[in-house]
Amino acid sequence: QVQLVESGGGLVQPGGSLRLSCTASGFNLANAGVGWFRQVSGKEREGVSCIQRSDNSTYYADSVRGRFTISRDNVNNAVYMQMNSLKSEDTAVYYCATGLCYYLSRYGMEHWGKGTLVAVSS
Repeated sequence: QVQLVESGGGLVQPGGSLRLSCTASGFNLANAGVGWFRQVSGKEREGVSCIQRSDNSTYYADSVRGRFTISRDNVNNAVYMQMNSLKSEDTAVYYCATGLCYYLSRYGMEHWGKGTLVAVSS
């Protein structure tokens, strides 16, 4: 039984930093591509970052490139996303998911966590 759990969300001021964690049970994340997605009420869920299974290549949305970094920790069966220089427009519920990194599309993902809220506000 596959389960993904996100953690690390919370309230942070603009310009601040946060690290999100995605941990898995019943599944080895080292054997999967893992992506981070975010969603704001009234908008579609969008891909933010992804780390590929085959060669650990990373991909980022234009809006976060240079500010966010996705990485693996296979010892702890986890994937992280370091978020720096946060902006108010980064406010969203963030989800991790396993699957393909194909154009950061949510339709390529197979399993999803329930999300963690990131609120960027002064």
